Amino acid sequence: MNLAALLARQAAERPDAAALVEGAGRARRVTTFADLDARSAAAAHRLRARGLVPGDRVLVLTRLSSNLYALVGGLLRAGAVAVVPDVSLGVRGVIEAARRVPVRALVAPGVLARLAGLVPALRRIPLRLGVEALTDPRGVRADPLELADDAPALLTFTSGSTGRPRLALRTHDLLAAQFGAVRAALDLRPGQVDLATLPVFVLANLAAGVTTVLPGASLRRPGRADGARLLAQMRAEGVTRVAASPALVERLLDADDGTLAALAHVTTGGGPVFPDLLGRLEAAAPRARVVALYGSTEAEPIAHVDAADVSAADRRAMGQGAGLLAGPPVPEVQLALLRPGLGPLGAPLSEAAFDALRVPDGAPGEIAVAGAHVLPGYVGGDGDAEVKITAGAARWHRTGDLGRLDAQGRLWLLGRVAAAGDVARGEPLPFAVEAAARAVPGVRRAALVVDGGRRVLAVEGLVDTEAVRAGLAWARLDAVVRLKRIPLDRRHHAKVDLPALRGMLESEVRAR
Repeated sequence: MNLAALLARQAAERPDAAALVEGAGRARRVTTFADLDARSAAAAHRLRARGLVPGDRVLVLTRLSSNLYALVGGLLRAGAVAVVPDVSLGVRGVIEAARRVPVRALVAPGVLARLAGLVPALRRIPLRLGVEALTDPRGVRADPLELADDAPALLTFTSGSTGRPRLALRTHDLLAAQFGAVRAALDLRPGQVDLATLPVFVLANLAAGVTTVLPGASLRRPGRADGARLLAQMRAEGVTRVAASPALVERLLDADDGTLAALAHVTTGGGPVFPDLLGRLEAAAPRARVVALYGSTEAEPIAHVDAADVSAADRRAMGQGAGLLAGPPVPEVQLALLRPGLGPLGAPLSEAAFDALRVPDGAPGEIAVAGAHVLPGYVGGDGDAEVKITAGAARWHRTGDLGRLDAQGRLWLLGRVAAAGDVARGEPLPFAVEAAARAVPGVRRAALVVDGGRRVLAVEGLVDTEAVRAGLAWARLDAVVRLKRIPLDRRHHAKVDLPALRGMLESEVRAR
């Protein structure tokens, strides 16, 4: 198989429909599905003419644009592997990618290509190619090569929010399975117009016939994005749906002038989605299907819940320490809850031995998932012993997240295993406390830190810390500390950066 065949199918079925829209005013550019197909086919021909063969890795350094997706389409057609560093990792991430991943070619715009000559790790790459020249649709084209189902297709990096970024290599069949799961979870259909804020979903949009509007504002730091500029672009392009991290959703809500009311679909994920944020979204987009999506780089999606299906009782429970409702697991995954703190489990297990690791019904455990769209391992096996388990014919991924299943089979999130302390003691867990804290007037963000048995809640916002502590007496807090800003991960600005937060709290204590 070749995933590029899914993209080519859209070009055959709706050639004149807009696939990608970028820029504004005179710089506005619309790329139809036929245009994208022609540019991808030309790129595939030129890549092969330069000697690239299936399996060769190509480091891609170009901004979010139609050129990027034409190039990725061409790499897929040619059987080459696109190596795409996350923009949130910055220059250091690009250099680390070049050092850790042997690549055959570098594709970059002129300025970046010239700068690459100054970096030893990039200078050693044998071929340097220009994206504009590769994707010029005139004169040449190549059809998608027929590849083995498990042929490598896309290499990206994990966020590194809990350690050194790992290399995630997706194969053609894994990407196809992920597309099927994402299309079902997000209800992707031809004719929809989506503002692309999560680049990983753009390929799914293209394969589903959805028009993708590429953002005109920088999303490198979602929590600082220009919400007003994005809203203006959404109005101008008739956007009907958006999928964004919670931090970016907050920026859109803070700047909203009524634009969100026209949306039919809003999906948020990439970090914990707290009930107060869901409530704000429902109020701002009353006609939209509002969905909280749970997943990770290694398994996207895992579960999702429609805001309309969250009952008043569910909302009260989240405000009183039940955790965050993530909804039923998607049909495409198997889900297990394992005893927290198991440590590395590199050796294969029997199914009976794996079942013995599960927690009792209703108890909190580490979320593990298996399925066709779940990454089976990292490049070079780096980190596999810590987070991968082979049990019988299944390959399981340990997410590092705590959760529980209720009587309806719905998943509730309880926080990171590493942030929870001693789960066996039965103390209220991070997301349980943080969701309840965010229900206190004035609290914009909250984060629980458990260290050496001491439980400290950091809060951000204009709030009386003693009132928070009194309202959360059940949480067994030793202290509540108000901070101007709770540090978040660089990638989505949605997950708490625990090492940085611990450092800030230690400084706060010393200052007192």
